[in-house]
Amino acid sequence: MKRLCFATNNKHKLTEVSQMLEGKYELLSLQDIGCNEELPEEQDTLEGNSRQKAEYVWQHYNVSCFADDTGLEVEALDGAPGVYSARYAGPQRSDADNIEKLLQSLQGKANRRARFRTSITLILNGQEHQFEGIVTGSIAENWQGDKGFGYDPVFVPEGYDLTFAQMSSEEKNAISHRGRATQELVRFLKTLEV
Repeated sequence: MKRLCFATNNKHKLTEVSQMLEGKYELLSLQDIGCNEELPEEQDTLEGNSRQKAEYVWQHYNVSCFADDTGLEVEALDGAPGVYSARYAGPQRSDADNIEKLLQSLQGKANRRARFRTSITLILNGQEHQFEGIVTGSIAENWQGDKGFGYDPVFVPEGYDLTFAQMSSEEKNAISHRGRATQELVRFLKTLEV
């Protein structure tokens, strides 16, 4: 089985993507390849950050890998928190703090439309490929559900009355931004198996 590193140690992300790869690749975490340092994320776009992380792993560990960066873009906040979604409420990167800040920022605003966008950069044997996934929806008035991570408890995808945190991982993966970007990645990887 071919080995592929997902440039993360986030167990939720690893589980989501591993399910989608259906055992076609042995998915390794950063810890699995001995990478214990914080990956650089110094770019001002999701695409730039995913590329920077994937390049770092390829250059320092010589392992084919992919990295993602995801942002929640809220219309009423001019696209914020965007590329700063993980540290919106500060460097402690707390999901709860980020959600509280978001809900406070939206108080009194009628427009709660938002979208999640994920950019994935794959570096396979030195060749770079990029994939994107987007899901539109809105921000709930308060927390609902206890599954998932990040902003899942307040994001309601278009056409649903449940937040991502109220859905099973299978339901979420079928329609989520990361799910869509990963499906593009998986489709590409499957073309290489011919």
